[in-house]
Amino acid sequence: MLLPTTITELHFEPLDLALTEPFAIATGAPDMANNVLVRLKLADGTVGLGESAPLTAVSGETQASTISAIASVREALLGRDARGWRPIGAWLAEALPGAPSARCGIELALLDALGRHYRMPLFAFFGGAGTGLDIDMTVTAGDEAHAASSARAIVARGIRTLKVKVGALSAEEDVRRMVVIRREAPGARLFADANGGYTVAQARTFLEGLEAAGIPLALFEQPVPREDWEGMAELTRSSRVPICADESARTAKDVLRLAREGGAHGINLKLMKSGVVESLAMWNLARASGMELMMGGMVESTLAMSFAAHFAAGLGGFDYADLDTHLFIREHSFQGGLRMQDGRVDIGHVQAGHGVDLG
Repeated sequence: MLLPTTITELHFEPLDLALTEPFAIATGAPDMANNVLVRLKLADGTVGLGESAPLTAVSGETQASTISAIASVREALLGRDARGWRPIGAWLAEALPGAPSARCGIELALLDALGRHYRMPLFAFFGGAGTGLDIDMTVTAGDEAHAASSARAIVARGIRTLKVKVGALSAEEDVRRMVVIRREAPGARLFADANGGYTVAQARTFLEGLEAAGIPLALFEQPVPREDWEGMAELTRSSRVPICADESARTAKDVLRLAREGGAHGINLKLMKSGVVESLAMWNLARASGMELMMGGMVESTLAMSFAAHFAAGLGGFDYADLDTHLFIREHSFQGGLRMQDGRVDIGHVQAGHGVDLG
């Protein structure tokens, strides 16, 4: 006789979502989120929903490779007890080391199913530290006119923290964009995210340009490429602006190295680049090391963004929340999940799982 929490079905299909504008960063500018929808069913009939959001420019994954990766582990997942979600996550990491978004989509569906089975919202499952987060919104890479219009639109939403994508242009051009944004949003807190698009010298030119222009920067994310550990440490030692690692922080081992080498003041946790179980280990290491924490994401819909909100609010300890990509989705077929008022997301109303259903 099957346990009620035995995994009996796993289905997956393409989830293609048009964006309101290309999500331009230093390494690419997709105009469509080519994601994957995952459905996982338990023996008692409970269905959990997950989303995989591969971003080729960051991880090298594609929608096709993600579907193939999920298909390769489907049969081995059937018959497992979903209550063993941590060993399942560890097994997925070994089985699919190069497919973090595929692993994540399965983990999201698995934990959503468990939460629905036990009638527990995931923010409580992860610890119940809170139910809301103040978020930023991204100004994607582009010219000065685009920066100005984006800043105006973000402020009109009531969001007071702007995260500006830099590194696609020269450092000098990016400084000019920041000047324009500061003019359009004079009271906003500003972050910059280079996605590894600068050299150390270019990053310094950017920071010096901002200082000369009198523009305060609250956070500088991934200024140099992932593999430039020495460059990250050099900037962390010399910069008055906190340095946050994103692409350089994909695993718990990465976080340990960053902490030991002084490679960043903080890390950006993204479930899609690490998976849920690995992200928990990264959170623990960052907290123990006194590093700041940001909760981020790839180009994700309301489904994955809601899960990330449960994860971050439930665990607590996050200094920044970059949970805005659902605002770039033109239309989708989901209902429920996170609610947003001005620059704050809330999931306190959710009764079970992540709270997102298909419309």
